[in-house]
Amino acid sequence: MDASTEVLQDAGIDHRLDRDTSNCSIGRTLEIVGEKWTILILREVLYGSSRFGDFERVLGCPRNLLAARLRMLVAEGILATETYKEPGSRSRPKYVITSKGMDLVPAVLGLLRWGDRYRADPEGPAVLARHRECGGHVDVQIRCERGHPVQAKDIESVPGPAFRTRPPE
Repeated sequence: MDASTEVLQDAGIDHRLDRDTSNCSIGRTLEIVGEKWTILILREVLYGSSRFGDFERVLGCPRNLLAARLRMLVAEGILATETYKEPGSRSRPKYVITSKGMDLVPAVLGLLRWGDRYRADPEGPAVLARHRECGGHVDVQIRCERGHPVQAKDIESVPGPAFRTRPPE
């Protein structure tokens, strides 16, 4: 337990219950990627799709909603657009993942892993994530900054630099 946690406990404040959640990183992230179509677009980008028509065909998402989600992902810097032109057609944008978007890959693969374990068809998963170089199964793991594998039961949440308590009611 660190000093800031001890101070809160000495003051009778349970930091888990009395915290102000308005600056929660998870909440802020879900404002961007917490909608079904957004995660499914990211899935398709990871599977190799890059064109609006491809997303529309695979996802079955309404065009206006798909366009809005793609615009948002570009505005947030998760995807970028590049122009491509097929012979005889006009120039169109294709969507490519950025380094900021690549930082979401573990979260998307974590959802895939959970879904494969608890929601897959009886025959098994529809898609397997493999390491292109060696063919090995790709897994998502939690490790501390020192490289130790960490189990969920061994994670503790402590107040960080932006921790605030809720104002009194």
